[in-house]
Amino acid sequence: MHEFVLLVKDLFSAGGFVMPPLLFCALLLWYGLGYRYWTLRTSHSKSIYDLMDSYSKGAGQNASSIIELAIQQAIGLSNKNTKKLRRHIDELFYSSLKEIRKFSVTTKTIVVISPLLGLLGTVAGMIETFDSLGSMSLFTQSGGIAGGISQALVSTQTGLAVAIPGMLFHSMLHKKQLKIERELLQIKELLCTRAYVSDQQLTN
Repeated sequence: MHEFVLLVKDLFSAGGFVMPPLLFCALLLWYGLGYRYWTLRTSHSKSIYDLMDSYSKGAGQNASSIIELAIQQAIGLSNKNTKKLRRHIDELFYSSLKEIRKFSVTTKTIVVISPLLGLLGTVAGMIETFDSLGSMSLFTQSGGIAGGISQALVSTQTGLAVAIPGMLFHSMLHKKQLKIERELLQIKELLCTRAYVSDQQLTN
């Protein structure tokens, strides 16, 4: 453990002033990705039609995903013969949509700015390198040529190490988010169409 702490300390020292912001970005990124992964998890293997039939028959099972909970709540509204069903379902699904979109912008922003922070550290390291070359000092208090090159490489590497895995996970979770949004829209359209057909049959 002590060796790990020393390794991290050396890494921070080598990477320069951009390392603390990069560490903060990494922590916030993976917190956001973890939150989104937990929120967007889906365990249903049935189609939307099958799930709606199952809940319409009052199967009574506990909802295990955000989609099943949405179906359960929307069918409850529909069974009450709620007027202006589409508007009420929109209001009902708003909280679900807000939840599945949480941290989406944050994680995307961090993925974009992390390489830029690494690039900023690279520029700072190269400036130090050229300053040392100008004064012909191989080693100085700030590190000299060797310290400048080290800072340039370490900061770039750290920025990419934060951004690349984050970009892959963000992309995967964004696809899940879009899938859930499509399913919520499908649920709303099916229920509203079913309610409209029932109203027409009663009228006739």
